[in-house]
Amino acid sequence: MTRERNGGGAASAVPDALRVAAAIGWRLLVVVAALYVLGSVLGRLAALVVPLAIALLLAALLTPAVGQLMARRVPRGLATALVLVAGLALLGGLVTFVVITFVNGVPDLAAQLTRSVDAVSGWLVNGPLHLSESQLREFADRIVKTLQDNQTVITTGALTTAATLGEILTEALLVLFSLAFFLYDGPRIWQFLVRVVPQGPRRRVDVAGRRSLAALVSYVRATGAVAVVDALGIGIGLAVLRVPLAVPLAALVFICSFIPIFGAVVAGAVAVLVALVANGPVTALIALIIVIAVNQLESHVLQPFLLGRAVKLHPLAVVLAIASGLLVAGIAGALLAVPLLAVLNSAVRSLLSEADEHVLPADVHTSEPEESGPDEPGLDTEADKLNPTTAPHSRPTPGAGA
Repeated sequence: MTRERNGGGAASAVPDALRVAAAIGWRLLVVVAALYVLGSVLGRLAALVVPLAIALLLAALLTPAVGQLMARRVPRGLATALVLVAGLALLGGLVTFVVITFVNGVPDLAAQLTRSVDAVSGWLVNGPLHLSESQLREFADRIVKTLQDNQTVITTGALTTAATLGEILTEALLVLFSLAFFLYDGPRIWQFLVRVVPQGPRRRVDVAGRRSLAALVSYVRATGAVAVVDALGIGIGLAVLRVPLAVPLAALVFICSFIPIFGAVVAGAVAVLVALVANGPVTALIALIIVIAVNQLESHVLQPFLLGRAVKLHPLAVVLAIASGLLVAGIAGALLAVPLLAVLNSAVRSLLSEADEHVLPADVHTSEPEESGPDEPGLDTEADKLNPTTAPHSRPTPGAGA
């Protein structure tokens, strides 16, 4: 009896705030531990997970093309084969063109680099620093000695890179194989996954999954369009300034644009650096202005207009997602972090939305970007002003009117 009284007294002496904090704390620890275990498992299976994620991104981009061919009474198998062959031909042609242009432009860039180094050396000797030629030679000798001392490390790195070529080829084949099945059998694969969910919440999960796929389709489409505009804007600017390797640099901008914020900064810095080395500081300054102007156009016009309210993400969330992906899985993590965040954002919005309680899965069309989120007025007023066709009042509610 005394023990019970003492125990009850001790429990009642614990402040409510501390009791709530402890309850939240141990639950938070369980969630963190579960996320850690999940991250560790995915890290172990990175060679499998990353190709599947890339294949899913490509499927989101190419699935509408398959649907359009099927609408013209082309069999699904033939439509999948045509889209795959056309995509591979386009990608192969683009890579070949970029590589050939890069190889042809390297001699001119090397010659210009030599002239720029000579000009910088002359400025160091005759300019305000008044360095002696012996000091410059000593600096060059140090660089050569450093390369010689690290020759073993460089050679080992080259061998490691050669060894990973086989892994890259294997993962590329896995991407192609998975992409073919996602395009051909995607609906049945999704229905198989949905059957795992209990009968009660199955419809809501089905709708949320379709919303997520619509968000992914919208994200890939919009990001591809933004990447094309960035590459054309910066590439044309560099070509007008007569900067060497304008086409390969434009291709680099296109590829890096798929990593929001960080990609544009890296690609722009490389373009400005090449302009500085090749044509001098004035050209580099003009190139920097062009890069900043294109990035501002992307941030304030293209992304709100193209992405709209479909996959609207806060810039802080995007930066944190990219940083987390970079820390966890390197470049692949940075590339896949924002699409994953867009998918999760759309799924959570759908599951929490009262508007989606009465929506049937068949009413959600994943190839239409506006289907990536439930009808929530005022969700993104900035995007609605830029793109009135995506505003909630411009779309009929599901099941209204006939």
